[in-house]
Amino acid sequence: MRFRFRPTLTWSLLILLGAAMFIPVPYVMTSPGPVFNTIGEIDDTELISISGAKTYPTEGELNMTTVSEYGGPQQGLDMFQAIWGWISPDRRVVPRESVYPEGETEQENIARNVEAFSTSQSYAIAAAMQYLDQPVNKKVIVTSVGLATPAQDKLRAGDEVLSVDGVAMKTPEQVVDAVRSKAIGTKLTFSVVRDDSKLDVVVTSSNRQDDPATDQDESTIPYIGIGIDISYSADYEIDFGVTGVGGPSAGTMFAIGIIDKLTPGALTQGKIIAGTGTIDPAGNVGDIGGIQQKLIGARDAGAVLFLAPQGNCDDVVGHIPDGLTVASVATLTDAVKAIEAFNSGAKVTTCS
Repeated sequence: MRFRFRPTLTWSLLILLGAAMFIPVPYVMTSPGPVFNTIGEIDDTELISISGAKTYPTEGELNMTTVSEYGGPQQGLDMFQAIWGWISPDRRVVPRESVYPEGETEQENIARNVEAFSTSQSYAIAAAMQYLDQPVNKKVIVTSVGLATPAQDKLRAGDEVLSVDGVAMKTPEQVVDAVRSKAIGTKLTFSVVRDDSKLDVVVTSSNRQDDPATDQDESTIPYIGIGIDISYSADYEIDFGVTGVGGPSAGTMFAIGIIDKLTPGALTQGKIIAGTGTIDPAGNVGDIGGIQQKLIGARDAGAVLFLAPQGNCDDVVGHIPDGLTVASVATLTDAVKAIEAFNSGAKVTTCS
């Protein structure tokens, strides 16, 4: 006995299947992003410019690597994109929640990454100054202001916080304590420096009604909706010219670029060297996401040596492109020594 599909039914199934391929799925696709030479220029703008201190000529490249992401914190991929990512050796498809906090909007994600990128530059200066045994200056600054929070339209990212209610602020923790030590609804006077001018700003604390309850109900804790941190600077101007990039993973390469510019001789000896990793003010290198795509991006840009955070070694092993040596580094000192060892032909500590 033969069974035949009706043509109209077959076409209906094909149409439904085709439509289903465009339904968003909760995944994100990552691929190798562009690289940026931290000792070079973009559109005649130096990625790292230093004035007020003696600098030295550099050679080669010290590339910070990036990852391009598709899917966003809420959009997701369609099935065509997901399948393309799964079968492509240079791409990776991962659950959206492994990349973005639950409920985060596109605008919040952009703000978070901009803040992290700015912080990585500040930390890079601190780490480089420590490596060079030079003074580093500190100030307490507002790093972000949340939307629809008490501080919106009052405090701004970049404000230097001098005092709260007349009490000098020396650490971010002191600012947090100053807000939380007063009852919800208290008017707090922030003395800040903004655009080289000192001014007083009054912010009334509130409660976080949109926060989920944890071990302690955060809705009972006063808050004003700002991020606060230490900003580090040298005794001379160090500015960064790269834009359109977010996240904290450029910190290590920024710090190495600063060191190269402030020390005699070309650290790279003309080679193309790439890397990634967060940096803290003490010079510790932290692990990052998307390192497999960054390895590919570095290879495609001609790198011969890649500086990988020690904490990423499990993700590196088995995914090293041909012709690329990957050094395992835990500190800024490790990173500089790895470059010097590679250039001299000595053994480089690698991931294993």
